[in-house]
Amino acid sequence: MTDLIHQERVVVFSTRHCGYCVRAKRLLERKNIPFIEIDLNRSSETRQWLVNKTGMWTVPQIFVDGEVIGGYRELEAMAQQGRFDDFVLSSITGH
Repeated sequence: MTDLIHQERVVVFSTRHCGYCVRAKRLLERKNIPFIEIDLNRSSETRQWLVNKTGMWTVPQIFVDGEVIGGYRELEAMAQQGRFDDFVLSSITGH
């Protein structure tokens, strides 16, 4: 799992029927930010890994460039601060 979060720019750990997970994914889609979604309903081992890594049981848990940023509220704050504009630009230019 550690390799995946360092290989992908954005990784969203989520569960089914999670409203904040849906909101986070929609926000990323609106901003045209590609992401990988990991469904925690499929693996209790992955869920335990995530809890060990973040100290949090809540979802979504979102990693950007290998670092956990938190959940939907933190993602939304990044968007409101305009931090995605630089992120999208760096994705396009490779920097």
